[in-house]
Amino acid sequence: MGKKLLIVANHFATIYKFRKELVSKLVEEGYDVIISLPFSPDIEKIKDLGVRVIDTKVDRKSLNPIKDLKLLNDYKNLIKAEKPDLVLAYTIKCNIYGGMACRLYGVPFMANVTGLGSAYYRGGMLKNIVSSLYKIGLKNAKGVFFENIANARVLIDDKTINDDQAIVLKGAGVNLQQFEYCEMPSDKVVKFLFIGRIMAEKGVNELFEAIKKIKKNYSNVEFSFIGWFEEDYKELIEELQRDGFIKYYGYQEDVRPFIRDCHCVVLPSYHEGMANVLLEGAAMGRVLITSDIYGCKEAVVEGVNGWTCKVKDSEALYEKMRDFVEMDFDEKVKMGREGRRYMEEIFDKDKVVKETVEKVNITIEGESIVYA
Repeated sequence: MGKKLLIVANHFATIYKFRKELVSKLVEEGYDVIISLPFSPDIEKIKDLGVRVIDTKVDRKSLNPIKDLKLLNDYKNLIKAEKPDLVLAYTIKCNIYGGMACRLYGVPFMANVTGLGSAYYRGGMLKNIVSSLYKIGLKNAKGVFFENIANARVLIDDKTINDDQAIVLKGAGVNLQQFEYCEMPSDKVVKFLFIGRIMAEKGVNELFEAIKKIKKNYSNVEFSFIGWFEEDYKELIEELQRDGFIKYYGYQEDVRPFIRDCHCVVLPSYHEGMANVLLEGAAMGRVLITSDIYGCKEAVVEGVNGWTCKVKDSEALYEKMRDFVEMDFDEKVKMGREGRRYMEEIFDKDKVVKETVEKVNITIEGESIVYA
């Protein structure tokens, strides 16, 4: 039996949607992979990757310390029972409490910071609590993977981790076979697409303002939205759809048909780890308009496959979308092709998976654990 690797995560999608290729590669490399996460109806898809799955409840939104202590205890019991050679964690609570459990038993631990989340950007007491917990959980981490350099710098500057712990990847990468290039639809109607949770921090308020201006000046433009909405957006979404400003399709398991039918993916987010929707859109040959922030701007070669604009600036967003509407169709197609080429060169998931596995191999090979 090969070395035992325990992966802890908070949701089915965290592993299957974004990292099934990594899990498959680890299995192929000979690792005995166990994945701990809350069970869901789709759990068999993860088991089919050749791994064992253990049901562990993780309340992602709860601030209840009793629930968090239970999670810590669950991870301690899991490590005692499974005796892994390495624990690999994804998302904030798994990073914190998985890291704490590993410290107690001297087990090598690697974390993945897929984004700092709202707590860091809003500041205040919650940010201070999260920061303090991160310092405990990540103190002995053999490596901390980040999806952009800015997130790494935040945790280095506040002394949560050391420079030599940080490993910056190209996000989770994009599967170029799954998100294959396709020709743009005809230019009779210029189609924009937003994919993501409809909430203020995704920049939807500025986007709605820009859409109203575009629709006022152009009759051949369409805006589609995919994703759950926060409850306080329910009435606004219904109103915008009723008045013909947007088409809302709710959450979609497979976004590819919607990307295929659009010309431009727009994401004016306030903060991201790495915006997968931008990578997926560019891989399929669609132009990008997004915020000039780390986690978004990495996907854009300015003026070549898209544009960035100042965050929280509806006028700048409007101007970029207006410029795209007025652009010659052949130029749009050319920009889309450049986006695909850029994804192949920089964000190929195979390259990201290879780098991650190399770091895991080096870490495990350098450790010798004796369980009591």
